[in-house]
Amino acid sequence: MAAGVYLEVHGLTKKFGSVPAVDYVSFVVPPGSVTGFLGPNGAGKTTTLRMLLGLVTPSAGTATIGGRPFRQLDRPANVVGAVLDSLSLHPKRTALSHLKIFASAIGEPDSRAQQALSLVGLDDVARRRADTFSLGMRQRLALATALLGNPSVLVLDEPANGLDPEGIAWLREFLRSFARNGGTVLISSHILREIEQTVDNVVIVSRGRLAYQGSMADLRRAHRARVLVAAADPAGLATALAAQGITDAQVQFDGRLAIAGAAEAQIAYVASASGIAIFGMIAEQVDLEQVFLSMTSGQFAAPPPGYYGGRP
Repeated sequence: MAAGVYLEVHGLTKKFGSVPAVDYVSFVVPPGSVTGFLGPNGAGKTTTLRMLLGLVTPSAGTATIGGRPFRQLDRPANVVGAVLDSLSLHPKRTALSHLKIFASAIGEPDSRAQQALSLVGLDDVARRRADTFSLGMRQRLALATALLGNPSVLVLDEPANGLDPEGIAWLREFLRSFARNGGTVLISSHILREIEQTVDNVVIVSRGRLAYQGSMADLRRAHRARVLVAAADPAGLATALAAQGITDAQVQFDGRLAIAGAAEAQIAYVASASGIAIFGMIAEQVDLEQVFLSMTSGQFAAPPPGYYGGRP
């Protein structure tokens, strides 16, 4: 595997007739990490991936892999392994024969087929036909096909579909290991809670436009957890907290005080010391699903934190 391959998308646009499926999208996928590519159905994710892989011609903009468009790669299967559809397997072929055919097509020896099966944990079903496979097994076989050329980049569209919890945990560790060894991973998924546990970076698109690009750490910092407090004197509690250096406290429409950057015990101590009664307190954890829904529900009145792209 040749490490250090960047995926770069700049001003990528695709119109079908007068309808923009992808509208001036720009982002970078660095090597050595797993990047999640998220968006609602119809947001332009699959079209973007297909342009990156040379399957769809952009109306404008560029998509490159290691600085070159996919169609200019000398041996593309040795650079990029892609899974866009796990259902396109020939139903009458065995797993091993399927992989041998693809290995031959990209100039790899038959032995690579067995190696790829081992990588995805399908050794025991090498001679079973694809039409007897579960959806999760078909996903693994599709991934094995992508790995035949020992690529340095993986582009995967919904690879966790059909996987059971054990399979999802396996996929998570496989992708992390691939990235730790210098590989570049771009993965689209609707399983947001799993993505949150897997990826280092995230790209979010909505209605064909970029909503966010950045690290999960930055996304979490921009949407910090908070504590909701029902207090006898919310304004007085906010003042007392500010005196202790806790300044992110806002009264909500229901009268509760939303406080970020402080633990429940600390808030209770300040309230007690100030003689302010507290009637209830609850910690509100913000996860990727909540952030995703807030970013993709309707048009954006203003760019969210981490915004990158859009027409100048």
